[in-house]
Amino acid sequence: MTINILPEIGGLFPQLSIACIETEVTVVPSDGELAGYMEQLCESLKGSITNESIRQHPVVEMTKRAYRKMGQDPNRYRPAAESLLRRIASGKGLYNVNNIVDILNIVSIRTGFSIGGFDKDKIRGEISFGIGRAGEAYEGIGRGALNIEHLPVFRDEIGAFGTSTSDSVRTMVDENTRHFLMVIPAFENIGDHLEKAIEMSEELLVEFARVRSVSIFTSGKVNEAGADK
Repeated sequence: MTINILPEIGGLFPQLSIACIETEVTVVPSDGELAGYMEQLCESLKGSITNESIRQHPVVEMTKRAYRKMGQDPNRYRPAAESLLRRIASGKGLYNVNNIVDILNIVSIRTGFSIGGFDKDKIRGEISFGIGRAGEAYEGIGRGALNIEHLPVFRDEIGAFGTSTSDSVRTMVDENTRHFLMVIPAFENIGDHLEKAIEMSEELLVEFARVRSVSIFTSGKVNEAGADK
């Protein structure tokens, strides 16, 4: 599997890398162990993070810089990781959705990456990564109609289905999901943050989702046609 990085975004971010994790899953409600892990994590972070420290988080800051470079206001359309961390800082905690979505959210708040999580069987054809166009929108999970202009966007042959602000209802993970795809965009080279996020994702999927094998690949080299090699 490859992700075609379009010139419109590859030209803006020459160090762009997208880590992708694929695995077979059984989606179930979060059990006591996973729910307890998430609750404990949120409680431990609540006393150590503020809105200012979130803004200064190197990965969150990277994503917000990318939004500005694409022409989007990151304070109006916040990256998902920032929104999750702000909920924790305000004492609201996180909702338990299911084992797979909860794992994705745990990785996001621990690393600062705004991560996409999709039912791979709902994706049609090849995946490309570009920038949202004028008038482009989809139904975001828990958000209704979402204007995705100037946002980083994953598309398939049907259209857009994921951004770093909110994924679409069309490809959302639910109890019928069997093949899970997780994507972690890094717009800049920020040391070993991306590698640590990959390792953490694999560990949590094995521990809390009992997956047997995980496939990992990274897209990031853009050729003249804009396709990943």
